[in-house]
Amino acid sequence: MTSSSRTLGGLFDAFEREAFRLETMDDYSNSGNVDAYQAFMAGERQPEDYNSGWVEALRAHTSQGKRIYRVHILTRPLTNYLRFELGWGYQKNMTGGEEFFILDVTEKTNPLAGVPDFWLFDSEHAAVMRYDDHGAFLGADVLASNGAAEFIRYRETALAHAEPFTDWWAKYDE
Repeated sequence: MTSSSRTLGGLFDAFEREAFRLETMDDYSNSGNVDAYQAFMAGERQPEDYNSGWVEALRAHTSQGKRIYRVHILTRPLTNYLRFELGWGYQKNMTGGEEFFILDVTEKTNPLAGVPDFWLFDSEHAAVMRYDDHGAFLGADVLASNGAAEFIRYRETALAHAEPFTDWWAKYDE
């Protein structure tokens, strides 16, 4: 692995088979597209070009047969941010081939309580995501390759307890 691929961006550029993301927070409103979140909160319509850069990156990977998927652990009722993320973000990102699953712990114990947000690439490289208390992204800690086994177990647990986003959304869309 080159030194440039030892960053989150480098791992995302270099993965060959799959990229998995676990999301554990209910508010990332100070990360990513803050303007889009504010537009959502103001009741504006979703812009046609919303998240277009990410969707293009997704298509570039998925058109090569690579899988990009995530599980979001959440509880109902949804926070404003989650209504935005699921209603605008997930819906748009699915057009680029990203897959989403929901682990709803509203009425059950969270089997991954205390596990941090992370990306796992090709079941070999994990990057732990760091956020402040206000949902602002602080950076990612790329772990040594021998640290991936723990995150593989987390991914498998998340998937075993989650359901496809579209099924969950059909039941709980607010």
